[in-house]
Amino acid sequence: MKAKAILFSAAAALTIAAGPAAAQWVGGDGAATNPLPCDGSAATLASVPYNGGIPANEGAKAGQQLRVVDVPKLVGIGYFNATSLGVQQAAQELGNVEATTDGPAQANIDDQITLIDNYITSGVDGILFSANDPVAIAPVLRKALEAGINVVGYDSNAEPDARQWFINPAEFNGIARSLIEEMAAAIGPEGKFAIVTSTFTTPNQARWIAEMEAYQKQCYPNMTWLETVEAQEDNILSFNQANTLLNKYGDDIDGIFGMTSVATPAAAEAVTQAGLCESVKVVGLATPNAMRPYIEAGCVKNAILWNPVDLGYAALMVLRAAADGTLKPGDTTVQAGRLGELQIVNGSEVLLGSPYIFDASNVKDFDF
Repeated sequence: MKAKAILFSAAAALTIAAGPAAAQWVGGDGAATNPLPCDGSAATLASVPYNGGIPANEGAKAGQQLRVVDVPKLVGIGYFNATSLGVQQAAQELGNVEATTDGPAQANIDDQITLIDNYITSGVDGILFSANDPVAIAPVLRKALEAGINVVGYDSNAEPDARQWFINPAEFNGIARSLIEEMAAAIGPEGKFAIVTSTFTTPNQARWIAEMEAYQKQCYPNMTWLETVEAQEDNILSFNQANTLLNKYGDDIDGIFGMTSVATPAAAEAVTQAGLCESVKVVGLATPNAMRPYIEAGCVKNAILWNPVDLGYAALMVLRAAADGTLKPGDTTVQAGRLGELQIVNGSEVLLGSPYIFDASNVKDFDF
């Protein structure tokens, strides 16, 4: 028998409802999934017309000094510290942009909307954002466009017409394939897993999970998805939720996915404290600094992500290009400073690139 973790809170336990042995994903936006081929080959991308928004007086700020505010989901965590650093690097390189980061203390959409509304009133020239809710944030972003403010999203999207461009860190089905393949390699094609995410409606995580379900059904139909639980991008709640999953499923759980840069190290810590590193595998999205102790200790093989510094950098570069008119609806690529030429997909999404795998061979080479 596996040893069981014993530390969990009643509040965390209450968030996990008893369900069927194999969960069916019901979160997200309900959009159709597009699982990638099981053989690892790339999908063919169809050409999609521009579907982003248009700011009032488009082009009026070409070449001018810009005042830009970056509003991430929340501040004070390593991931968004890294995106903010990238924004500052781009501002310094450009020389004609003043950029500040100001986000809510918790991943709260109401607080995020209030912040953006306040900056619209104060008269900024540009807004960068990572949405806590794609639908709820859309009206205030449309208000920004109507005020002639350039709006670019990154990391977590809004409704397309509520912003001009979105920097997609990696396509949803690409992330999904990487995660499921790593889990299958760790627990086998008939293993059982659970997921710790932020909320069922957080746009990027919900889409990743939807694509994970589609890819798993297509390529690993004998794997069992036990449950998905919410943890609000909160470290303590993520730890408690992972602990509760370990207690609830005991020998039946072989792996835990972490869908946030908070949930993955928290799950790794729960597995470490429970003494289950050999029997429960943690796979997920996380920053290398957060996962380095678990990778170096051998409890976690790797972590999957992109470079969030580059993500913030690309977001400001794209906003500057949109303001200057060097990036226009219908373009298929955009020049993004040190990142070179980035591909435009899905009408108005700038693709940062393939997900990156941090493991024992390279995790020391990164500091974010």
